[in-house]
Amino acid sequence: MQVKRRLSRLVLMAPTVGQCAVAAALAWLVAKDVLGHPSPFFAPIAVIICIGVGLGQRRRRMVEMVVGVSLGVGVGDVLVSWIGSGAWQIALVVALAMAMGVLLDSGSLIVLQAGSSAVLVATLLPPTGVGGVNRMLDALVGGVMGIIAMALLPASPFALVARQASGMFEALGDALRRIAEAIEKSDPGLAAEALEAARGTQTSVDTFRQALGTSWEIATISPLHWQSRHRLEGYERAAVPLDHAVRNARVLARRAVVALEGQSPPPAWMPGALRDLADATQLLREELALGHEPDRAREAILAVASRQVADERWGFSAGVMVAQYRSIVVDLLQASGGDREQAMAALPPLDTGEEDVP
Repeated sequence: MQVKRRLSRLVLMAPTVGQCAVAAALAWLVAKDVLGHPSPFFAPIAVIICIGVGLGQRRRRMVEMVVGVSLGVGVGDVLVSWIGSGAWQIALVVALAMAMGVLLDSGSLIVLQAGSSAVLVATLLPPTGVGGVNRMLDALVGGVMGIIAMALLPASPFALVARQASGMFEALGDALRRIAEAIEKSDPGLAAEALEAARGTQTSVDTFRQALGTSWEIATISPLHWQSRHRLEGYERAAVPLDHAVRNARVLARRAVVALEGQSPPPAWMPGALRDLADATQLLREELALGHEPDRAREAILAVASRQVADERWGFSAGVMVAQYRSIVVDLLQASGGDREQAMAALPPLDTGEEDVP
């Protein structure tokens, strides 16, 4: 399983690795042969930091990289030319460069790059007349080549986000089915297992949100994928409600443990409703992956909403579970393009004497 997961990640990251390799080589050639810099190692380093081997804000990385290098090299060149090089000089140069980075911007890359660049200048690369300027240009070349590689050698933004969304949908559906089984068998041990599994679902949500940001970045930069932007809108609309649904599923699992251990059994209709909701979740995944408007998923979620029995009374823990179930219904309906008012109209009212707020 571990080998399969790593191979899957390698396949996922293959386009990024290829972008880094090609752009690093081109950045070196441009800085060395076009600009005439003898050892432009900052150029390929900037490529790798800009593109990275993960998912993130790459254009911001490029800006932070160039600013950090410029700041570190500038501080290092000025101070080392005045005070020389040594242990206490390194301490002073690093402290000042990183402090200026913190004051300039909150981005951690600026601060780290300013400090590391200052170290290089203070130790391996003593200042010269144009050395600092050349190193700044090398960082800029690397960042620009990274952006060009992203534009001309891009991964499919829609495929990237769909693949990561699939894992999130599967995690949510699995959590709902586990909770349903625990309720059906009145087994608090199964509910505890469902809770433990649900606690790991946030990783899949975070990965999906990162992939969505990267996909929008690719679709904005690369002319080859401008047409993908409208297909990403479904995932953009669903991102926040799905995050809420996963969080509410964790609360539902936690409350299921309490309810099954105590004297507040969940309602009999809930296991079937949760399984139907899990099926609707997978239908939503399929329709978004095809780039379709998720009309069938919306209808399925609305059908699940009607499963609750009106005017039913529960104990405290079971009542909390019903409230969480209703919240997940609302979250998924919003993820499918519906609105809160539509979901509230589909849900039977709660006879609480107060306004119903799932």
